[in-house]
Amino acid sequence: MGGNGGSARTVTGPDKRPNELLGSWFVRSGWSKGELARQVNRRARQLGAGHISTDTSRVRRWLDGENPREPIPRILSELFSERFGCAVAVEDLGLRAPHQSPSVSGVDLPWTGPQTVALISEFSRSDLMLARRGFLGTSLVLSAGPTLIEPMQRWLVPSPAAPRAEPASAAAPRRPGRLSQPELELLESTTVMFRQWDAQCGGGLRRKAVVGQLHEVTDLLQEPQSEPTTRRLFKVAAELAELAGWMSYDVGLQPTAQKYFVLALHAAKEAADRPLGSYILSSMSRQMIHLGRPDDALELIHLAQYGSRDSASPRTQSMLYALEARAYANMGQPGKCKRAVRMAEDTFGDAEESGEPEPDWIRFFSEAELHGENAHSYRDLAYVAGRSPAYASLAEPVMQKAVDLFGKDTEHQRSYALNLVGMGTVHLLRREPEQSTVLVRQALAIAGKVRSERVSTRIRKTVDTAVRDFGDLAAVVDLTDQLAVDLPETAEAV
Repeated sequence: MGGNGGSARTVTGPDKRPNELLGSWFVRSGWSKGELARQVNRRARQLGAGHISTDTSRVRRWLDGENPREPIPRILSELFSERFGCAVAVEDLGLRAPHQSPSVSGVDLPWTGPQTVALISEFSRSDLMLARRGFLGTSLVLSAGPTLIEPMQRWLVPSPAAPRAEPASAAAPRRPGRLSQPELELLESTTVMFRQWDAQCGGGLRRKAVVGQLHEVTDLLQEPQSEPTTRRLFKVAAELAELAGWMSYDVGLQPTAQKYFVLALHAAKEAADRPLGSYILSSMSRQMIHLGRPDDALELIHLAQYGSRDSASPRTQSMLYALEARAYANMGQPGKCKRAVRMAEDTFGDAEESGEPEPDWIRFFSEAELHGENAHSYRDLAYVAGRSPAYASLAEPVMQKAVDLFGKDTEHQRSYALNLVGMGTVHLLRREPEQSTVLVRQALAIAGKVRSERVSTRIRKTVDTAVRDFGDLAAVVDLTDQLAVDLPETAEAV
């Protein structure tokens, strides 16, 4: 570790050495010392830490080995993670983070019902009341590697048996909960409605409404309820927490998203719903792929597959195979990727033939989604293999099927935009920039209707690639001009 000394003091004297880890990230970022100082100050104001006023000389001292006080290390972690599109922990920067209790940070939380309720209640309340733009102070940091995987493995450990109830004659009368059957059904249907809104409008529009509903459910879980009602409430809480995490991920709030996913998995365990738990793990896996950590993504998917091997429906199994393929693709393992793609296709066929009823949360995994995932796996293989035209050719017909199917689907506009951009990247790989610009323009039109930082970021990255490779082409120049008008970057973008 490159930092010398604790986070609450400045290191001075002969033991201080340049922080080579921080220096390496800083050089690769392309920022000047002044730019980094301005970004730290802006992020500190967003966190409510208005007392922080960083300048170029302070940045120089960090590079020289000074260990800054909190919240600077966590701010630097967030800024570099966003800059590079992968998880950059405080320790990766050669800095030391202070020890914090599990209730406010990290993912290694107690696997018990009452504590799960208390943690969800605390976190959702903080999100609603203290975070104007989704930042929960200095308490959050993204977990990865063994720090993430090992606590998640405890999802499979059986919960301790509940104590046997006393005979009715000896026990005090239990006050019934105030939740009626129609009210419980309304809660469940509201969760379905929120999920539909997310698919249509993106994560930015209704995120706080979902968080508020989640907080209300924790209030109900703290009241006496029958055991069946309690399990159904935990299931609702798990679905809402997963959706809050997904929406946070969609708008770029990665540590917040991960914390909701972890809390959702705890609630799914209390609901004794292993297929739902596997779905939550799949969302965590998608986030790790997005952040450039395919090894972690694969660990999470294997954990989901093992945990639900006897209970997941064929559609859920197909979705897990498709994500397994994405992880293998990003790890540069084409043989295993292609095998997982075939398994996803075969298992999806079983799902279509069975016609068995399935939970609403897996309804999104349609034929269009299957083709989109598999096409992105081939596309990712092409990039990992040095922009391989062979893998780009594999991706093109599968991605076209996804685009055609999503084009007929008015409910999943965000997915349509993401696959249009994906098809645009395939055309760039095939050295077909004109076709790429046409597709990206279509995605731009949808981006104006959905509030999704993922869509915006992927459009910008695709346009950047087009400019780098075909910057003199008139169609690319025109697209760049349109991007500046339709999707301007603001100074406060996160």
